[in-house]
Amino acid sequence: MNYDAFIGKEYEPYSATVDEGRIRQFAASVGLTDAVYHDLQAAQSAGYAAIPAPPTFAFTIALDAGQLFNITEDMGIPATRTVHGTQGFSYHRPIVAGDVLRGRQKIARLYEKKGGALVFIDVENRLEDADGEPVCDVLSTVVVRAG
Repeated sequence: MNYDAFIGKEYEPYSATVDEGRIRQFAASVGLTDAVYHDLQAAQSAGYAAIPAPPTFAFTIALDAGQLFNITEDMGIPATRTVHGTQGFSYHRPIVAGDVLRGRQKIARLYEKKGGALVFIDVENRLEDADGEPVCDVLSTVVVRAG
């Protein structure tokens, strides 16, 4: 199948409120024991307005908002043929508990490897605050096994 028509496609915006409990849960699950991720007083003493999200937490915002499979579903690709390839983050400011963020996914690039046996989908996801200011740019790559 030719997926080129999907390059540049943007998906409907979504929004999410960053939950303090979700940050604590995520931090514990990845083994972060620093008190700033678990205790408001420690976070404020470190200069944060609220408990900060760990660096890779931004991906869970899209995940929790049900955005993980909408692109591959739109392209007619079964989840059984996909794997999460890479993840990158570019922060404009820290994400903290209580932030109301808006995100929007866009297919930035598609390319093949192994003679078309693998298709790579680069997805950009910009997270902005309630004022429209950028907070974090998330770049993900989904790898699809042709089939």
